[in-house]
Amino acid sequence: QVQLVESGGGLVQAGGSLRLSCATSGRPAINYVMAWFRRAPGKEREFVAAINWAGTTTLYADSADSVKGRFTISRDNAKNTAYLQMSSLKPEDTALYYCAAGSIYSRTSAHYTYWGQGTQVTVSS
Repeated sequence: QVQLVESGGGLVQAGGSLRLSCATSGRPAINYVMAWFRRAPGKEREFVAAINWAGTTTLYADSADSVKGRFTISRDNAKNTAYLQMSSLKPEDTALYYCAAGSIYSRTSAHYTYWGQGTQVTVSS
């Protein structure tokens, strides 16, 4: 079993930055692929970014309004923590951001077994 706790969300103006953290407990985080998903108001949950167990490869959303180039996922296995550095934030980035852990390096939410409760990010225009 793995427990995930997100932190770092808040209210920020457009163009600003936030750093989300995901602290894991239970089994060591190094055993898992870590990912971030988000759910905007009135929308389905969507993939944001993933990082492999070693932190050597990353995967980002490839939608039209992709976060690639603005968001950076990273991890510190010694601290059992994953991060999402978000820059140049836009109002459309407003969402509840979830951390997830799983065994398959993927953009698919079904491949992630463990989920946090989420941290709210609100970007004002």
